[in-house]
Amino acid sequence: MPECPRPLFPVGSAPGAAPAGAVLRSARRGRDPPPRRPSPSVPLPPVPAEPLCPSVPRCGPRTLLAARAAPGALPPAPGRCGPACGSRARAAPQERRRRVAPLAAATAARAGDEPLLRGIFEIDKRSCDVVLSARRLRWSPILPESPTGDSSVALQAQEEIIEMKDVFSVKLKRRRFAGQKKGGTLLGITVFTCLHKEENKLTDCAIHLNNLSEDHCQSWFRHLKEILNGFENRPKSLKVFVNPSSHKREATHIYYEKVAPLFKLADIKTDVTVTEYEGHALSVLKECELQAFDGVVCVGGDGSVSEVAHGLLLRAQIDAGKDTDYVSKPVRAPIPLGVIPAGTTNILAHTLYGIKHAVTATLHIVMGHTQAVDVCTFSAPGKLLRFGFSAMLGFGARTLALAEKHRWMPSSQRKDFAFIKTLADLKPEECELSFLPLQIQQEESHDDRKNKERMKIGSKDQWQKIQGHFLNVSIMAIPCLCSMAPRGLAPNTRLNNGSMALIVVQNTSRAEFIKHLKRYTSVKNQFNFPFVETYTVREVKVQPKLKSGPDAKENVCLNAEGNYPWNIDGDLMKEASEVHVRVHPQLIDLYGVNTDDLESSQVTCNCI
Repeated sequence: MPECPRPLFPVGSAPGAAPAGAVLRSARRGRDPPPRRPSPSVPLPPVPAEPLCPSVPRCGPRTLLAARAAPGALPPAPGRCGPACGSRARAAPQERRRRVAPLAAATAARAGDEPLLRGIFEIDKRSCDVVLSARRLRWSPILPESPTGDSSVALQAQEEIIEMKDVFSVKLKRRRFAGQKKGGTLLGITVFTCLHKEENKLTDCAIHLNNLSEDHCQSWFRHLKEILNGFENRPKSLKVFVNPSSHKREATHIYYEKVAPLFKLADIKTDVTVTEYEGHALSVLKECELQAFDGVVCVGGDGSVSEVAHGLLLRAQIDAGKDTDYVSKPVRAPIPLGVIPAGTTNILAHTLYGIKHAVTATLHIVMGHTQAVDVCTFSAPGKLLRFGFSAMLGFGARTLALAEKHRWMPSSQRKDFAFIKTLADLKPEECELSFLPLQIQQEESHDDRKNKERMKIGSKDQWQKIQGHFLNVSIMAIPCLCSMAPRGLAPNTRLNNGSMALIVVQNTSRAEFIKHLKRYTSVKNQFNFPFVETYTVREVKVQPKLKSGPDAKENVCLNAEGNYPWNIDGDLMKEASEVHVRVHPQLIDLYGVNTDDLESSQVTCNCI
């Protein structure tokens, strides 16, 4: 059947005719239709021949229908839609540029931003022009051209961009029946991204690119997977330790409900060990094949993380053929360590992520965010005691020792009971502290290398000593953030500046000591007391002083109960002899970020 020719004017709209509505109203009333007022005729100036708009056209409903009819097909080339498109581009070039939803040519010319693929997907129930490059995934809605040339609707079309470094997984989206595990009707592609929320939180977000074309989606899926595989720092296989006894015995629930689904979504293979006794993780790390994993993850509290970190570094010394009884220059850990907070205090997790949040910690691991961190070695004469990040002697260690004796109590009550009980029985430790101050050089040139070497050689003569009765002694290589100390127990220490903070609290009254402890919860300087001394050091030697004379009998009893317990990263260690603490710069990589880059760590302090 021949196609009906399209009328030049709509019915009732021919030149000189009245509007159709007026004709119908007049016919119903029995009157003659009112004559239409003649409109002035304005001749159009001749349009010179010039090239059409070079950008991707938006040439009206026909182009949109053609694009929807062939999923994945590109819009027609510029200038293929007749002179009307070119005339509109010439009439309002600025509005034309705003009306074009795809990317401008200038942005695509950036390094690493050249388009790899371009196609049409439905996103949020809108047909969108999607462009994929090695760095970004960008899309913008396809809007029909307004017949009247009104650009108010087109101005609402804004381009949306996600960085490929924030994408951690891509999956083919299929519709399956109940019980169906494979196959199904292809619906499109789902892209999973990591979003930054308030208070340093991270969360996952899914973006659905709907398209029913199998070949089209498979091509996009392959390119997206190739880009994600190019991020070499992201783990593909992890060794996971879960401590079921930490805090409220919720570590197992946290892992299988919040952590494991994200690992599976990111195609990360895991080998899970649920620890059964103290030292279980250490024995497993000594025997397992670490080269088969890209990282180690610990789900638990500070004590569990300390044990895993110690085992990971100890295994590195064994593999390097080092003498584990005396390690002067330890080798770095071969793989990073991830911390999933599931304990009471979670100091290391707060320091790395700025918050106690299991999903945030998991996404840092999935995205491969690593940070080099300083580690301390704690040694007695002739033997290595352990690796650690921080230690306390005195009040902090006695509180932990008392809490460990009352494990049968609920975690929150146990912590409060141990704190109040130790505060009520407050007593100082008598010991001698020898430390090597850190020499800070602002600038280092070729002429200063000899002076620096001489300083290292002569550093043995720069040891300083203090002796007395101390309520608490803290030695920390990291800031040690927590909910009770948002600025950190050692706010002037950094994760990898090669130094330790030595904080000495001398004997004072209980009221003054409580004032000092309360300062940790505020933004005030907690060290602004006459009985508190702070030092920035590289090495520390702690020598306990045993009592003599009539009180000598008390030494035997106290030593048997751990007269000098050490709190090393929330793990209890008993040692009555001299302890030598050294800091080793950037000895291990931890999954996380630098606390200086977090929102909650923008407060600076000049107290040391």
